[in-house]
Amino acid sequence: MNCPFDLVVFDLDGTLADTLPDITAALNMTLAEAGLPSLPQEEVMKYVGDGSAKLIERALPDSEGHRNVEELTASFVAHYERKPSVHARLYPGVPAMLDTLAQAGVTTAVLTNKRGTVARMLLGQLLPGNPLREIVGDGDGFPRKPDPAAVKALIARAGTRAARTAVVGDGLPDMRMGRAASTSTIAAAWGYVPRDLLAAEDPTWIADSPDAALHLLMTGK
Repeated sequence: MNCPFDLVVFDLDGTLADTLPDITAALNMTLAEAGLPSLPQEEVMKYVGDGSAKLIERALPDSEGHRNVEELTASFVAHYERKPSVHARLYPGVPAMLDTLAQAGVTTAVLTNKRGTVARMLLGQLLPGNPLREIVGDGDGFPRKPDPAAVKALIARAGTRAARTAVVGDGLPDMRMGRAASTSTIAAAWGYVPRDLLAAEDPTWIADSPDAALHLLMTGK
């Protein structure tokens, strides 16, 4: 099959893997050390997607706005780096999706607002022998999504162009980045962000599962 894409750039959290339990555990350890109440996973899900500092800012009660976000962020990252994949799991269909794309000669990469060091550690554990060419995250020299600089660099390094690139993610930053870079976008409705919010970003397509996303990536329709 003649795949319409040379490069597919995936988000990580809520797209390739359900990482929320370990993020919640690390966050609640950080909050407990600061004498603050823990948060349920359902609430933490609303706060992820824009990097660790934003997660901490959103998790702090309004009355705690004076807290040192930088210090709390460092604590959260330290906790999370120690145990990034205790409960994290790839979504069903993700390994087959990545393998099928690789067999079709499509370059795959991950672009996440998670710390790049943590993302590489996590995927190294979840995807042994993974086919991803690059895993790029916060701290790797690019501004965070939705800024398109990182995806443009991935496109250039893959030797292709935006018209032959797709961004797959469950976050609003993913859809906005893809639009800014003029790539196709697939909203991963199986992730953390409600389908109606994703639809409001006018993605090229919405997929309800990795299998559905693979079909779109392989056929362009």
